[in-house]
Amino acid sequence: MTSPTGPAPRIDLHAHSTASDGTLSPADLVRAGAEAGLDVLAITDHDTTAGWAPAVRALPPGLRLIRGAELSCHWSGAQPPVPLHLLAYLFDPDHPELVAELTRVRAAREARGERIVALLRADDIDVSWPDILSGAGGGTVGRPHIAQALIRAGLVASTREAFGPDWLGERYRLPKDDIDVFRAVRLVRAAGGVPVFAHPRATRRGRVVPDELIAELAAAGLAGLEADHEDHSPAEQAHVRALAAELGLLVTGSSDFHGTHKSVQLGAFTTGVEAYERIVAAGVTEVASG
Repeated sequence: MTSPTGPAPRIDLHAHSTASDGTLSPADLVRAGAEAGLDVLAITDHDTTAGWAPAVRALPPGLRLIRGAELSCHWSGAQPPVPLHLLAYLFDPDHPELVAELTRVRAAREARGERIVALLRADDIDVSWPDILSGAGGGTVGRPHIAQALIRAGLVASTREAFGPDWLGERYRLPKDDIDVFRAVRLVRAAGGVPVFAHPRATRRGRVVPDELIAELAAAGLAGLEADHEDHSPAEQAHVRALAAELGLLVTGSSDFHGTHKSVQLGAFTTGVEAYERIVAAGVTEVASG
Protein backbone atom coordinates (compact mmCIF):
# COMPACT_ATOMS: atom_id res chain seq x y z
CA MET A 1 0.00 0.00 0.00
CA THR A 2 2.97 2.30 0.49
CA SER A 3 3.78 4.68 -2.35
CA PRO A 4 7.18 6.33 -1.89
CA THR A 5 6.89 8.43 -5.03
CA GLY A 6 3.18 9.20 -5.16
CA PRO A 7 0.69 10.87 -2.82
CA ALA A 8 -0.14 9.13 0.46
CA PRO A 9 -3.19 6.85 0.24
CA ARG A 10 -6.35 8.31 1.76
CA ILE A 11 -7.74 5.92 4.36
CA ASP A 12 -11.00 6.54 6.28
CA LEU A 13 -11.71 3.81 8.85
CA HIS A 14 -15.08 4.83 10.33
CA ALA A 15 -18.26 5.26 8.29
CA HIS A 16 -21.92 4.31 8.65
CA SER A 17 -24.60 3.24 6.19
CA THR A 18 -28.35 2.62 6.36
CA ALA A 19 -27.50 -0.77 7.90
CA SER A 20 -27.39 1.29 11.11
CA ASP A 21 -27.83 5.07 11.38
CA GLY A 22 -26.25 6.46 8.21
CA THR A 23 -28.27 7.93 5.36
CA LEU A 24 -26.47 6.26 2.43
CA SER A 25 -27.04 2.63 1.54
CA PRO A 26 -23.94 0.41 1.75
CA ALA A 27 -23.66 0.53 -2.06
CA ASP A 28 -23.98 4.31 -2.13
CA LEU A 29 -21.50 4.61 0.73
CA VAL A 30 -18.69 2.87 -1.15
CA ARG A 31 -19.48 4.84 -4.30
CA ALA A 32 -19.32 8.05 -2.26
CA GLY A 33 -15.98 6.90 -0.84
CA ALA A 34 -14.55 6.53 -4.32
CA GLU A 35 -15.96 9.91 -5.37
CA ALA A 36 -14.34 11.48 -2.29
CA GLY A 37 -10.96 10.23 -3.50
CA LEU A 38 -10.49 7.56 -0.85
CA ASP A 39 -8.25 4.56 -1.41
CA VAL A 40 -9.56 2.65 1.63
CA LEU A 41 -12.90 2.89 3.43
CA ALA A 42 -14.17 0.98 6.47
CA ILE A 43 -17.87 0.25 6.88
CA THR A 44 -18.50 0.27 10.64
CA ASP A 45 -22.22 0.19 11.30
CA HIS A 46 -23.45 -0.02 14.87
CA ASP A 47 -23.54 -3.60 16.16
CA THR A 48 -24.16 -5.17 12.75
CA THR A 49 -22.44 -6.64 9.71
CA ALA A 50 -25.56 -6.40 7.54
CA GLY A 51 -23.98 -3.83 5.23
CA TRP A 52 -20.90 -5.89 4.39
CA ALA A 53 -22.20 -7.95 1.48
CA PRO A 54 -23.97 -5.13 -0.42
CA ALA A 55 -20.94 -2.87 0.07
CA VAL A 56 -18.59 -5.52 -1.35
CA ARG A 57 -20.88 -6.16 -4.33
CA ALA A 58 -20.90 -2.44 -5.18
CA LEU A 59 -17.18 -1.74 -4.66
CA PRO A 60 -15.91 0.64 -7.35
CA PRO A 61 -12.59 -0.16 -9.04
CA GLY A 62 -9.60 0.97 -7.01
CA LEU A 63 -11.37 1.20 -3.64
CA ARG A 64 -10.49 -1.19 -0.83
CA LEU A 65 -13.05 -1.99 1.85
CA ILE A 66 -12.31 -2.81 5.47
CA ARG A 67 -15.25 -4.71 6.89
CA GLY A 68 -15.98 -3.75 10.48
CA ALA A 69 -18.54 -2.66 13.04
CA GLU A 70 -18.86 -0.15 15.87
CA LEU A 71 -19.78 -1.94 19.08
CA SER A 72 -21.91 -0.26 21.75
CA CYS A 73 -20.05 -0.69 25.04
CA HIS A 74 -19.84 0.62 28.58
CA TRP A 75 -17.33 0.86 31.42
CA SER A 76 -18.87 0.11 34.79
CA GLY A 77 -16.03 1.64 36.82
CA ALA A 78 -18.13 4.80 37.28
CA GLN A 79 -21.78 5.33 38.15
CA PRO A 80 -23.71 5.60 36.03
CA PRO A 81 -21.57 3.51 33.64
CA VAL A 82 -19.73 5.45 30.95
CA PRO A 83 -20.91 4.65 27.39
CA LEU A 84 -18.10 3.81 24.96
CA HIS A 85 -17.71 2.77 21.34
CA LEU A 86 -15.31 0.11 20.11
CA LEU A 87 -14.43 -0.14 16.44
CA ALA A 88 -13.86 -3.75 15.40
CA TYR A 89 -12.10 -4.47 12.11
CA LEU A 90 -11.70 -7.56 9.95
CA PHE A 91 -13.30 -10.06 12.35
CA ASP A 92 -15.10 -13.30 11.53
CA PRO A 93 -18.77 -12.29 11.11
CA ASP A 94 -19.89 -15.84 11.95
CA HIS A 95 -18.11 -16.13 15.31
CA PRO A 96 -20.94 -17.55 17.50
CA GLU A 97 -20.33 -15.59 20.71
CA LEU A 98 -19.91 -12.28 18.93
CA VAL A 99 -22.95 -12.89 16.71
CA ALA A 100 -25.07 -13.68 19.78
CA GLU A 101 -23.90 -10.56 21.62
CA LEU A 102 -24.52 -8.25 18.65
CA THR A 103 -27.97 -9.76 18.15
CA ARG A 104 -28.77 -9.07 21.81
CA VAL A 105 -27.51 -5.48 21.61
CA ARG A 106 -29.54 -4.73 18.46
CA ALA A 107 -32.71 -6.07 20.07
CA ALA A 108 -32.04 -3.98 23.18
CA ARG A 109 -31.39 -0.90 21.05
CA GLU A 110 -34.73 -1.33 19.29
CA ALA A 111 -36.58 -1.82 22.58
CA ARG A 112 -34.92 1.30 23.94
CA GLY A 113 -35.98 3.28 20.87
CA GLU A 114 -39.58 2.18 21.30
CA ARG A 115 -39.49 3.23 24.96
CA ILE A 116 -38.09 6.67 24.03
CA VAL A 117 -40.92 7.14 21.53
CA ALA A 118 -43.44 6.16 24.22
CA LEU A 119 -41.98 8.86 26.52
CA LEU A 120 -42.26 11.43 23.74
CA ARG A 121 -45.86 10.45 22.96
CA ALA A 122 -46.75 10.61 26.66
CA ASP A 123 -45.81 14.30 26.45
CA ASP A 124 -48.10 14.73 23.41
CA ILE A 125 -45.18 14.85 20.97
CA ASP A 126 -46.46 13.55 17.66
CA VAL A 127 -43.93 10.92 16.60
CA SER A 128 -44.77 7.43 15.40
CA TRP A 129 -42.81 4.25 16.11
CA PRO A 130 -43.94 2.59 12.83
CA ASP A 131 -42.81 5.73 10.97
CA ILE A 132 -39.39 5.56 12.67
CA LEU A 133 -39.03 1.86 11.86
CA SER A 134 -39.87 2.63 8.26
CA GLY A 135 -37.32 5.43 8.19
CA ALA A 136 -34.65 3.04 9.45
CA GLY A 137 -35.23 0.89 6.35
CA GLY A 138 -34.41 -2.33 8.15
CA GLY A 139 -31.23 -0.94 9.73
CA THR A 140 -30.41 -0.96 13.41
CA VAL A 141 -32.69 1.67 14.99
CA GLY A 142 -30.91 4.39 16.93
CA ARG A 143 -31.50 7.87 18.28
CA PRO A 144 -30.61 9.47 14.90
CA HIS A 145 -33.74 7.84 13.44
CA ILE A 146 -35.86 9.36 16.22
CA ALA A 147 -34.10 12.68 15.62
CA GLN A 148 -35.16 12.53 11.98
CA ALA A 149 -38.78 12.00 13.07
CA LEU A 150 -38.53 15.10 15.28
CA ILE A 151 -37.14 17.06 12.33
CA ARG A 152 -39.93 15.83 10.04
CA ALA A 153 -42.47 16.92 12.67
CA GLY A 154 -40.96 20.41 12.70
CA LEU A 155 -40.05 20.13 16.38
CA VAL A 156 -36.29 20.62 15.91
CA ALA A 157 -34.23 22.05 13.08
CA SER A 158 -31.30 19.63 13.09
CA THR A 159 -29.90 16.39 14.47
CA ARG A 160 -27.63 18.45 16.73
CA GLU A 161 -30.67 20.18 18.26
CA ALA A 162 -32.46 16.84 18.63
CA PHE A 163 -29.49 15.53 20.62
CA GLY A 164 -29.60 18.54 22.94
CA PRO A 165 -30.65 18.36 26.62
CA ASP A 166 -34.29 19.24 25.92
CA TRP A 167 -34.68 16.23 23.69
CA LEU A 168 -32.72 13.02 23.13
CA GLY A 169 -29.57 14.18 24.89
CA GLU A 170 -31.09 14.27 28.36
CA ARG A 171 -34.84 14.66 28.86
CA TYR A 172 -35.76 11.72 26.61
CA ARG A 173 -32.55 9.74 26.88
CA LEU A 174 -32.57 6.19 28.22
CA PRO A 175 -29.55 3.98 28.98
CA LYS A 176 -28.49 1.33 26.48
CA ASP A 177 -28.12 -2.35 27.33
CA ASP A 178 -24.71 -2.68 25.73
CA ILE A 179 -21.49 -4.71 26.17
CA ASP A 180 -18.93 -4.43 28.93
CA VAL A 181 -15.91 -2.98 27.15
CA PHE A 182 -13.49 -5.66 28.42
CA ARG A 183 -15.84 -8.38 27.20
CA ALA A 184 -16.12 -6.58 23.85
CA VAL A 185 -12.33 -6.49 23.42
CA ARG A 186 -12.11 -10.19 24.25
CA LEU A 187 -14.93 -11.07 21.85
CA VAL A 188 -13.40 -9.12 18.97
CA ARG A 189 -10.02 -10.75 19.56
CA ALA A 190 -11.62 -14.21 19.81
CA ALA A 191 -13.31 -13.53 16.45
CA GLY A 192 -9.93 -12.69 14.91
CA GLY A 193 -10.61 -8.98 14.74
CA VAL A 194 -8.76 -5.79 15.61
CA PRO A 195 -10.34 -3.59 18.34
CA VAL A 196 -9.80 0.19 18.28
CA PHE A 197 -11.29 2.62 20.84
CA ALA A 198 -13.46 5.15 18.97
CA HIS A 199 -13.10 8.87 19.86
CA PRO A 200 -11.84 8.03 23.38
CA ARG A 201 -11.25 11.63 24.51
CA ALA A 202 -14.32 13.36 23.05
CA THR A 203 -15.38 15.42 26.07
CA ARG A 204 -17.94 17.28 23.96
CA ARG A 205 -19.90 14.01 23.83
CA GLY A 206 -19.95 13.71 27.63
CA ARG A 207 -17.89 11.79 30.15
CA VAL A 208 -14.64 10.12 29.12
CA VAL A 209 -12.71 7.31 30.80
CA PRO A 210 -9.36 7.77 32.58
CA ASP A 211 -6.10 6.92 30.86
CA GLU A 212 -5.60 4.12 33.39
CA LEU A 213 -8.65 2.34 31.99
CA ILE A 214 -7.23 2.57 28.46
CA ALA A 215 -3.97 1.07 29.74
CA GLU A 216 -5.95 -1.84 31.21
CA LEU A 217 -7.77 -2.31 27.90
CA ALA A 218 -4.44 -2.33 26.07
CA ALA A 219 -3.27 -5.12 28.37
CA ALA A 220 -6.51 -6.97 27.59
CA GLY A 221 -6.01 -6.77 23.81
CA LEU A 222 -7.02 -3.30 22.64
CA ALA A 223 -5.04 -2.58 19.45
CA GLY A 224 -5.49 1.14 18.85
CA LEU A 225 -7.01 4.52 19.55
CA GLU A 226 -8.92 6.78 17.17
CA ALA A 227 -7.21 10.16 17.59
CA ASP A 228 -8.22 12.33 14.61
CA HIS A 229 -11.99 12.78 14.81
CA GLU A 230 -14.31 15.76 14.54
CA ASP A 231 -15.30 15.48 18.21
CA HIS A 232 -11.69 15.74 19.41
CA SER A 233 -10.16 19.16 19.96
CA PRO A 234 -6.53 19.58 18.84
CA ALA A 235 -5.47 19.15 22.47
CA GLU A 236 -7.52 15.96 22.78
CA GLN A 237 -6.02 14.60 19.55
CA ALA A 238 -2.53 15.26 20.91
CA HIS A 239 -3.40 13.61 24.22
CA VAL A 240 -4.66 10.47 22.46
CA ARG A 241 -1.56 10.28 20.26
CA ALA A 242 0.76 10.61 23.25
CA LEU A 243 -1.15 7.94 25.17
CA ALA A 244 -1.07 5.58 22.18
CA ALA A 245 2.69 6.06 21.87
CA GLU A 246 3.14 5.34 25.57
CA LEU A 247 1.07 2.15 25.36
CA GLY A 248 2.34 0.94 21.98
CA LEU A 249 -1.09 1.25 20.35
CA LEU A 250 -1.77 2.14 16.72
CA VAL A 251 -3.45 5.46 15.94
CA THR A 252 -6.31 5.97 13.48
CA GLY A 253 -8.12 8.97 12.03
CA SER A 254 -11.63 8.78 10.61
CA SER A 255 -14.61 10.85 9.55
CA ASP A 256 -17.29 8.89 11.45
CA PHE A 257 -19.43 9.68 8.40
CA HIS A 258 -23.22 9.36 8.79
CA GLY A 259 -24.41 11.04 5.59
CA THR A 260 -26.82 13.90 6.16
CA HIS A 261 -27.21 12.99 9.86
CA LYS A 262 -23.88 14.78 10.40
CA SER A 263 -22.06 17.56 8.60
CA VAL A 264 -18.66 15.84 8.47
CA GLN A 265 -17.64 14.49 5.07
CA LEU A 266 -15.87 11.29 4.06
CA GLY A 267 -12.10 11.68 4.29
CA ALA A 268 -12.30 14.65 6.67
CA PHE A 269 -9.86 12.73 8.89
CA THR A 270 -7.68 9.88 7.71
CA THR A 271 -5.42 7.08 8.92
CA GLY A 272 -1.74 6.64 8.12
CA VAL A 273 -0.52 3.74 6.02
CA GLU A 274 1.48 2.14 8.83
CA ALA A 275 -1.56 1.87 11.13
CA TYR A 276 -3.67 0.54 8.26
CA GLU A 277 -1.12 -2.13 7.47
CA ARG A 278 -0.95 -3.19 11.13
CA ILE A 279 -4.73 -3.62 11.15
CA VAL A 280 -4.70 -5.64 7.93
CA ALA A 281 -1.90 -7.87 9.22
CA ALA A 282 -3.74 -8.57 12.49
CA GLY A 283 -7.26 -9.21 11.13
CA VAL A 284 -8.71 -12.57 10.09
CA THR A 285 -10.94 -11.24 7.28
CA GLU A 286 -9.32 -10.11 4.04
CA VAL A 287 -9.61 -6.59 2.72
CA ALA A 288 -12.10 -6.46 -0.16
CA SER A 289 -10.89 -4.80 -3.37
CA GLY A 290 -12.90 -3.21 -6.14
